[in-house]
Amino acid sequence: MAHTSLADIMKENPDIVGRLRNSRIGMYVYPVVAPEFSNWRTEQWAWRNSAVLFDQTHHMDEVIVEGPDAEAFLSHHGINSFANFSLNRAKHYVPVTPAGHVIGDHIIFREREDKFVLVGRAPTSNWLLFNAAYGKWNVRITHDPRSPSRPEGERVFRTHYRYQIQGPEANKIFEKLNRGPIPDIKFFHVDHINIGSKKVQALRHGMSGAPGLEIWGPYEDKSYILSCILDAAKEAGVDLVRCGSRAYSTNTLESGWIPSPLPGIYSGDGLLAAYREWLGADSYEASGAIGGSFVSDNIEDYYVNPFELGYDFYIGWKKDDFIGKAALEKMKGQTNRKKVTFEWNREDVLKVIASAFEDGTPYKWIDFPQPNYASSSADMVMKDGKMVGMSMFNGYSFNERCVLSLGVVNADVQEGDVLTMLWGEPEPTGKTSAETHKQAEIRVRVSPTPYAREARENYADSWRTRK
Repeated sequence: MAHTSLADIMKENPDIVGRLRNSRIGMYVYPVVAPEFSNWRTEQWAWRNSAVLFDQTHHMDEVIVEGPDAEAFLSHHGINSFANFSLNRAKHYVPVTPAGHVIGDHIIFREREDKFVLVGRAPTSNWLLFNAAYGKWNVRITHDPRSPSRPEGERVFRTHYRYQIQGPEANKIFEKLNRGPIPDIKFFHVDHINIGSKKVQALRHGMSGAPGLEIWGPYEDKSYILSCILDAAKEAGVDLVRCGSRAYSTNTLESGWIPSPLPGIYSGDGLLAAYREWLGADSYEASGAIGGSFVSDNIEDYYVNPFELGYDFYIGWKKDDFIGKAALEKMKGQTNRKKVTFEWNREDVLKVIASAFEDGTPYKWIDFPQPNYASSSADMVMKDGKMVGMSMFNGYSFNERCVLSLGVVNADVQEGDVLTMLWGEPEPTGKTSAETHKQAEIRVRVSPTPYAREARENYADSWRTRK
């Protein structure tokens, strides 16, 4: 019998960890945008030293929530306070399960009192779509899913284009585009600037930790806006480097955001059981992959909570009620893990790479600049033979000349501690993205988050700057 839902899959085989570890979905793909426009090293270098152009049009879902209950609906299904969320603002929106486990995150924009636009990965989109249908909320939701991973030559359409220009020389380009000084836009605030004959929305933001603006508008304007940006950069004398999908996925390593924690939805009764019945058998949650050296029989060992990711700063404790509030109140008084950056040891990385040039079974290949080979990663981080943390997202930074990863560690682990990460799968899995290999021990130094000095010192007050 064909499966129609995630619940069907889990009824037939309750070993959801085994299913996700043996998923054959392949590598996570950033769709449509070319892998490289110049080369990924130059593209990474640009966001630190000149200016870089990110095309964020295709790899994220967009969800529009509008109607009389729009604010109440979103407030109930996310941890964030909406008390100071006025028009032309943005927030980092985080929903959790009734047990307090993170489902995902979106960037949320308030366009009207009764209209919000959310952008991000599928787990948060799916959660909102389900709850709008499951509950009795007077809202209307429009869902524009991410572009197909492999369009196979078919034309791709989106509701909006979305570009971001970052780097120390980004402002020169914006002043040319705007035909004069741009508004003094505060961090995560929105204003308008001129681009050619268009007036476009601009968000003060920075994916890689460098200063910049994100702009968006109707998809049919995309080519026109791009040509205006490229012309303005040339007029300003700025070496604007277009960033391909290979380098794009590594920008978060320097700014400290973990983009793909495993959604904490595979366990729990009541609302979560209904959600698994609703989720399709081909959904992100049903077909995604867990990769890495950490193997547990308990799916909840892969979950994270807002305190571990530094998102407790967002929690609207004064709200009457929201999903997960009671569980988070209990977690608040407990000792939680904390988010860190792991700096991989150069000699150990070179040892792993060298094994590919030797006879016998090599270590798991470290691809450059992005070694992730699953939807969610979980590599064991050890101290004195005991697991003290989990590496969750990794990549190589040409700017820092090292491999970095983001993850969580026990509260008593200190910055500067040298730990051991176990790299590679412990046994053959069904992943098409994992070759036959052996595991390697790689020393990792616990380092600041964000790793980039610019993000640590100049970002506005947020999870990046709060300790």
